[in-house]
Amino acid sequence: MDDPCADRRFPEDEKMKMFSQNLQMIFFLFLLLTVGWRAAEAGDPTYRQGEDIFIETGVEAPDRAPTWYAPMAGQPYAPSFEMLATRGTQGRYYPYTYPVSLKDMIRFHGHDCEGTIHAAASARVAFDILFPDGIIDRSVLWGISGTSPCWSDAVAFLTGARMQYGNLGFFKDARYSHAIILYREDTEVAVLATWKKGINNIPGEPVMLPEAIDWTPAVDPEIVMALKTEVKAAGGTPTPYQVDRLRFLQWKHVNDILSRPLAQSYQARVLEDFEWGEWINPAKEVGEPHVRSDTRLKNYPYRDSPISGPDGTPN
Repeated sequence: MDDPCADRRFPEDEKMKMFSQNLQMIFFLFLLLTVGWRAAEAGDPTYRQGEDIFIETGVEAPDRAPTWYAPMAGQPYAPSFEMLATRGTQGRYYPYTYPVSLKDMIRFHGHDCEGTIHAAASARVAFDILFPDGIIDRSVLWGISGTSPCWSDAVAFLTGARMQYGNLGFFKDARYSHAIILYREDTEVAVLATWKKGINNIPGEPVMLPEAIDWTPAVDPEIVMALKTEVKAAGGTPTPYQVDRLRFLQWKHVNDILSRPLAQSYQARVLEDFEWGEWINPAKEVGEPHVRSDTRLKNYPYRDSPISGPDGTPN
């Protein structure tokens, strides 16, 4: 016998089923929004140029005039950088950027070696990813390089990272000796950058990213690598001719590279799920790093009036 109540119960069952499904969907959306909000919060930049900060750029031209200690500085694609810093050891952000050129980096390092040029160019393509507005904030940067002072000096100079702060490291894997990692702590984005296969000239060292150049260098890197091998085998006593020839080939090579867009010779990639400790050599860390304090007041409030005393009352 048919149940006369069946037709009346079915709509109620459907309603309960639909209510349950809607409740599950609401809960899922809540979780999705919560996770998304937390991820955005963790990766938000310190500021957004033109929205909540107004930094004036280009107020000083980078020094691109070639000179005897920086002959490649005048090449059309020699990298330069717009740097944002803080005023003094306990100060706020400057409202302006200052320029850094290859000449500045060479003065800091002490000579114009090819390593400084390659490191600067690699940093430039990495910064293009990390700072799309072109303003490089030195207060939020960490860096990893090989142990060559050409590369580590470049990373330290451009980022402000220091061994004593625990934010400047050396690669655990020696195959990355001629690459760099730049890490932006506010957005939690890390970028690995290096040269492309075809301009590399370190004997026995691979290129750790997949891209290769599609142009022919004026200097064959294989010739340079062979000469470097001979110089190294000489055990510190190469011939004077080898010294002069190697210098000339390196000079010609970097000038050739900087005559074309950097993207033709260098490559960069964002490192997903980056973990600092997985990349650095722990044996070369400072055991008890110091807390960095020179940038802690970069976003400090201003006085109520530009001219006011300690009580805040305008004079």
